[in-house]
Amino acid sequence: MNAQNLASGSAYFIAKETELPVTTVLSVLVDNEPGVLARVIGLFSGRGYNIESLTVSETEHEQHLSRITIVTRGTPHVLDQIRHQLERIVPVHRVVDLSVRADELGQSGPIQRELALVKVAGLGEHRNEALRLADAFHAKVTDATTEHFIFEITGKGSKIDQFIAIMKPLGLVEICRTGVAAMNRGPLGM
Repeated sequence: MNAQNLASGSAYFIAKETELPVTTVLSVLVDNEPGVLARVIGLFSGRGYNIESLTVSETEHEQHLSRITIVTRGTPHVLDQIRHQLERIVPVHRVVDLSVRADELGQSGPIQRELALVKVAGLGEHRNEALRLADAFHAKVTDATTEHFIFEITGKGSKIDQFIAIMKPLGLVEICRTGVAAMNRGPLGM
């Protein structure tokens, strides 16, 4: 075991040395009640794992259930342990690793989308170029004055990253991103 693994203080680093970290998308169906999100997030932070993206919303109003979508990174062994520990939290009804499920179904991965609001300030040519590029990315203007635009863009994280990168030299002011919403292809639910 290397020094970095020892310094982490987490038993999760006892995974096989040959396993490489992977990024995965977890979908967690939970009771919609106070404290549930804190317990789920606490499982990650208590073990020294970062959540790269997190979205939560009530999805089944009648049953008072919410869906938490988590993008995280770790070795397959560690991710499997995290999934099993999530399943043991009392208000958790179901945990599905959408990335693993997609692989089992012979798919390249789950469908993932993110929404971002991107504020760009500029005048003259920068303003015209920002509008032209926004149109090429299918971004919508949700607010505008003579000095700025707020664009709304939806798509894969890589598309949003690229849009942000090209807006930087044109007067990028502020970004607000929702995080990943994801589900697997096909007729079955999670």
